[in-house]
Amino acid sequence: MNSAEQASHAEHVSDEVVVELEGCTTEDAQAVFSALRTSYPCDRAADDVPAEMPGPGTTVWTSTFDVTKRRAEAGPRRLKGPVVVSLQGGYWAVDQLCNALRTAFTVSVVGTAAGDQEKEVELRLETLPQTVGRGAR
Repeated sequence: MNSAEQASHAEHVSDEVVVELEGCTTEDAQAVFSALRTSYPCDRAADDVPAEMPGPGTTVWTSTFDVTKRRAEAGPRRLKGPVVVSLQGGYWAVDQLCNALRTAFTVSVVGTAAGDQEKEVELRLETLPQTVGRGAR
């Protein structure tokens, strides 16, 4: 890898976060991705909504978000139950996405794994207390 490729790779790693959801309803997956799309551009089209895949096994939904510039703050979203989400990317980028999730959900850190240039964070998302019993999106 030459220096230009290394610089490009470093920018890519630091600005993008891979988000993975597993074991939740399609509605909850849509709530999480919708909140994140409000804040940051995504690698998927706006009309590309989570759908359950037929067959055995667990459905895993994955999207990549570019956190270079925050567009807006997402409002509270309602979840049917707790959702575990995995974020993987550069330290700064993962922190930015965690902060964006905090405007829409109650966020608890379940676990972390740190590398040289990237980290992975597993979060538990729940409906914000003030949203319970109200008509959130």
